Amino acid sequence: MPQFQIVEKVEHTLEVKKSQFITWVMPITSKQQAKEYIQQAKAQYPDARHHCWAYVMGDNPNSMTAAMSDDGEPSGTAGKPMLNVLQHKPVSNVMAIVIRYFGGVKLGAGGLVRAYSQAVEQGFSLAELSEIIPMVDMDVSVPFADEQWLRHQAEQFNASIEETNYSEHVDVFLTVPAHKADNFKQVMDSRQIICKIRA
Repeated sequence: MPQFQIVEKVEHTLEVKKSQFITWVMPITSKQQAKEYIQQAKAQYPDARHHCWAYVMGDNPNSMTAAMSDDGEPSGTAGKPMLNVLQHKPVSNVMAIVIRYFGGVKLGAGGLVRAYSQAVEQGFSLAELSEIIPMVDMDVSVPFADEQWLRHQAEQFNASIEETNYSEHVDVFLTVPAHKADNFKQVMDSRQIICKIRA
């Protein structure tokens, strides 16, 4: 199943029985960045009653880190439903913060769970996603005469040339989409070109 990432932060406001739920959904790369976003939300909306949040981080489903906070809402009514929405999306390295202004009408536990879930769901639906394509690092060494041919092959395989060094040969470091790496190596082998996958 393909994995996606959010391209940039989105904001959305949901109103439920006069309570306002301001939602931020954004890409994150570290716990430190998550903390900074929470501080930013508190600084931008200092008079809000709650700044609830949840995030999912990691590059593959086996090494995911997740965290959440109800920030004063009854236990399990904010952070958990928010996290639940994120965990059911094909996306990683994503955070949601919901800033709540109380409107005077109590929503009850069930109402809160629905409101926080809906806030993240609606915010997420506005986000632009881009697919994460796993890449493989490769070192290729070619004679000068084959440099243009190699560049052409790199283009054909959607590989990205990261570094080129000129010595007795042209040493090229490139990244190749993982699902095309074997075929790329076969093409190199067919011309007796040294091609190594970086460990």
